[in-house]
Amino acid sequence: MASSVTPLGSWLLHHHHHHPSTILTQSKPPRSRSPSLKPISLTPKRSVSSSSYTVSSSLITKEDNLKSTFDFMSYILRKADSVNKALDSAVPLREPLKIHEAMRYSLLAGGKRVRPVLCIAACELVGGQESLAMPAACAVEMIHTMSLIHDDLPCMDNDDLRRGKPTNHKVFGEDVAVLAGDALLSFAFEHLASATSPEVSPTRVVRAVGELAKAIGTEGLVAGQVVDISSEGLDLNDVGLEHLEFIHLHKTAALLEASAVLGGIVGGGSDEEIERLRKFARCIGLLFQVVDDILDVTKSSQELGKTAGKDLIADKLTYPKIMGLEKSREFAEKLNREARDQLLGFDSDKVAPLLALANYIANRQN
Repeated sequence: MASSVTPLGSWLLHHHHHHPSTILTQSKPPRSRSPSLKPISLTPKRSVSSSSYTVSSSLITKEDNLKSTFDFMSYILRKADSVNKALDSAVPLREPLKIHEAMRYSLLAGGKRVRPVLCIAACELVGGQESLAMPAACAVEMIHTMSLIHDDLPCMDNDDLRRGKPTNHKVFGEDVAVLAGDALLSFAFEHLASATSPEVSPTRVVRAVGELAKAIGTEGLVAGQVVDISSEGLDLNDVGLEHLEFIHLHKTAALLEASAVLGGIVGGGSDEEIERLRKFARCIGLLFQVVDDILDVTKSSQELGKTAGKDLIADKLTYPKIMGLEKSREFAEKLNREARDQLLGFDSDKVAPLLALANYIANRQN
């Protein structure tokens, strides 16, 4: 993944509508919009009690104006259910029991399954079937789970709660927790390589394996975590938005990016489609983290299902700490807009889940 991104300081200084600075102006100039691009409108329906979102997709032609409504919550529940079944059968309870119990404890603990759902939706967007993406979707969730198990360890974030339950090392001990994470990491690649359908060419499988490896090594997840650890307690004058963005583009966005890119690869997407998915996921990855930081400041542990306020206690760098709460919220809105811009021109029905996913991340309450 690219390690250089346009600094966001300029956005902070000039965040007017006439100054559309973007985190995505890294490599190529924007393509001119072709006449075939279809405008897509996103209409969030928010209520205090539930997270239901309706996406109106407009496919406008000279002859007619067709509209359809997309029920995101039933979509994500349906896809998450498929993913849970696939994970359950991919990692059965077998000898040695202790390690498989520990792997399954964290892998099947629930969660929103945002990464695997993104992987499947990306595959379907470029014309593939869910079944083509399922091994890749499971692989990214295994790696995500590994990162949570290891993140929670006493030597890292030292957390006792995860998704409202005791963390892996609290139940199985630190030694087994470390090994459970290691096992999930290696099995993710085994599963991606061996369980992906023969319909997906070996070239695409190899490309997917390389992409996933890059996303979690020193160009991705690990880089973000190392910089994050070494940033605790630093003076705000010594670090800026670029530093914080480096952490989150690697620590959070890298795996979301890999999820979308893997879906695009196994689904048979073109290079251009895959790059658009990459940029979309990079935006929602940063968005995910900005919202996470805001929630940590504004919500209680009970609402979050994890320890609230830990970022403040650990003196960690967060968006509200550097930008303030209001600017953080504005930045979240900007990222959501940029994410949606990457999806212009795709089939409006197939794009609805990804549009709704961006909106769901922007508006989530825990």
